[in-house]
Formats: sequence, C-alpha cells, structure tokens
Amino acid sequence: MVEATPNAFPHRDAMKIWGMMWREIAFRKLNFGLALFSVSAAVACLVGTLTLLRADELRTDRLLAKKEAEVAKAGASLEDAIRRITKGLGFNIIILPEDQDLNEMHLEGSLSKQMPEEYVHRLAKSKIVTVNHLLPTVMKKLTWPETGLSVVLYGTRGEVPIQHRDPKKPLLDTVPEGTMIIGHHVSQKLGLREGDETTLLGHKFSVGKIHGERGNIDDGTVWINLAKAQELLGMRNLIHAIQALECHCAGDRISQIRAEIAGILPGTQVIERGPPALARAEARDQARQSAEDALARAVANRRELRGQREAFAAVLAPLIWVGAAVWIGFLMLGNVRERRAEIGILRAIGFRSSQILLLFLGKAFLFGILGTLLGFVVGALAVASLGEMPAGWELLRNPEAPIHFGLALGLAVALSVFASWIPALSAARQDPALVLQEE
Repeated sequence: MVEATPNAFPHRDAMKIWGMMWREIAFRKLNFGLALFSVSAAVACLVGTLTLLRADELRTDRLLAKKEAEVAKAGASLEDAIRRITKGLGFNIIILPEDQDLNEMHLEGSLSKQMPEEYVHRLAKSKIVTVNHLLPTVMKKLTWPETGLSVVLYGTRGEVPIQHRDPKKPLLDTVPEGTMIIGHHVSQKLGLREGDETTLLGHKFSVGKIHGERGNIDDGTVWINLAKAQELLGMRNLIHAIQALECHCAGDRISQIRAEIAGILPGTQVIERGPPALARAEARDQARQSAEDALARAVANRRELRGQREAFAAVLAPLIWVGAAVWIGFLMLGNVRERRAEIGILRAIGFRSSQILLLFLGKAFLFGILGTLLGFVVGALAVASLGEMPAGWELLRNPEAPIHFGLALGLAVALSVFASWIPALSAARQDPALVLQEE
C-alpha cells in the first residue's frame, strides 16, 4: 500500500486547516471577538454614514419641497396683499385724446378735449392685457354758480369690465344719480355735511359722502354720476379720459401699454402717473423677490449643511478604517507570538509555509465576512435609534444597495487580510528548528 503524500488530497489539507482554524477561534474567543469588533465598527460606520447622508438627502428634498410650497403660498399671499394695498394708490394710467394739452391737466386739473364714450367699450371688447379697471370720466374745472367756489367737476360711472377677463372688484365706487361726493376743502368752504341738500348748475344733489383731507386736487373736487355730468356740460356720449390700472409687466411697462392701446384706439395718448405706478411695480417686484430669496437661502443653507456633513464623513470614515486596520494588525501579531510554539510543531510535522499562511489569512477572511454582516446590522440599529429608519429602508431599496453592500464586504475583507498579512507572513516564515530549540 502506498502512503498518501501531503499533496495527494489537497481538499483534506484544506479541511484540516479550516478545522484547526475553528478550534483556535473557539479557544481564543477574545482575540477573534476583538478583531470582529474592529471590522464591525468600521462597516457600521460606513453603513451609518451612507444611511445618514441618504437620510439627509431625503430630508432635504422633503424640506425644500415643503419650503417651495410655503414660499409659493406666501409669495401669492404677499402679492395679493400688496396688490390690494397698491390698489389704494388709485388709477395710474390715463388715456386722453392725442391733442389734449397735458399742462392743462397738470396745472389746472381740467381737461377740454373730448373723445367718444364708445372708446371705453371698444377697449373692453379687445384682447388687451396690459391694463385693467377701465373707467370713463369727464373732468372740468369750473366755478360753482350757486356758491361762487372754484371746483373740479368729476363725472364718473361704474367701471367697464374687460370682457375676456374675470370680473374685478372696482377701485372706485359708483356715484348714484342725484348724489354728489365732495372733497374736504369743498366741505369746509361751503359748510356742507353728509345728507345735506345743495344745488349745482341748477340741479338738486344730496351730499352722499365727504372725503377726508388728502392734500391734493381731490380736496377741491366734486364727484357726480357720469351721465349727469355729461348732461350738465353738454357732452352727451362724450368723455375726457379713460382711467385704468396697469397690469404688472416686466421691462418697459409704459411702452408696452402705449403700443397696445395705440393699436386699439388710434388718435389717443397714454400717460402714466409716475409715483403710484412706480410704487405699485416696485411693491410687486419686492414681493416676488422676497419669496424667491427665501427659497434661495433655504436651498443654500441645506446645501452648505450637506457639504459640511459630507466633509466630516469623508474624514471620520477613513480614520475609523485605518484605526481598525492597525488594531487588527496588533491583534494578529499578538496571536502569532502567542502561537509560536504551536506553529513550530505544525511545521515540524509537515505543514508547509503556505498552509500556515492560509491558517491565519483564513481567519482574517472569516472575521472580515462576519464583521460585514454584523456591521450592517449594527449600523441599521444605530440609524434606527436616531429615528432615521425610513431613510435606512430607502437606502436598502436603492438600486445601488447591492453595490454598497459589495463595497463594504470587499473593503472589510481587504482590510482584514491586509492588516493580517505581515503577522501571517512572519508566522509562515518561522524556522521550526529554532522555535522548538527556544521552547
């Protein structure tokens, strides 16, 4: 019978080595447990870092989506509020006949040139988009015959709605027929109070309202119904002006308005009342800009915070892995020294250097795999304790999850084998004769 050489049955050698490895692990539990702990800590750190960064990304997306909705809502509310406030500034666009002398309006508060009242209806039926709230008016400076007081007679009616738009709440209340509204100066000069009866150009009127002091031409104005004003001034179906409220347009607003109105009402001119118009445009721009700035700040803050966390993780994770490698190296070196006599006996009875090397590296491979599995569990539990488990599950459902697991496994095994390589190599190169002689 031929005796089998050590190389005749390599699988038996492998089984023998794995059996010895398991027995050594069972005998030296602390050494194996500390190495396993090192690998688990490194993997748990990696898993926890990836999960927390993913959680931060998801939280950032949710917060930004919520912030965008809040900014959109706040911006809309703010613009609505600004729109309501700026409406109080009054009409800021005036459409006049092109031959009307503007100095007459600016210096005397009166208009003399006329245009058909039908113009306002033509404008309302058009597809105009640059103005709203169309109001036909007559405006004439005269001496009130019955009192001798110089006033501006202002005839107005309800606003004419633009037909292709939703109805807008009027900026100016309609003056009922037979009623007049007077300015503060007129009331003071004539001693009129609300409800008093008076006569203007031979017609009876009741004082329906007295405006408070405004410090402008309105203090010396008398408002009456447009039809009655046209009758008193002999202007049936004629008006002096069409007042409007501009829509908020980007760029050169007045040029856009003039171009659009010129195409609908040739023979007219358009002027813009500067301060109210500018105040309205700037208020709306500021409302929009404040909402956009708030969102931009939120995005910048979240990005900065995420960048800081990524930078911290980029430093912390490698430090932990390097520390784990050094710790495993010391553990394996101590294990080799502790088993010096055992290694000498194994070499003396025929174990090759490669088998001794495999004995130590096999153990490193084993605690690398087990450490990866344990580290994933520990990392998940740590994340769960921070209340981020939904993000952890999101990470696992991520298509890149297998890649992350493979990366962690590969790094853990490589770390274990690399850290154990020098101690294992020194064990494999020991001279059994010298070892046994020393023992």
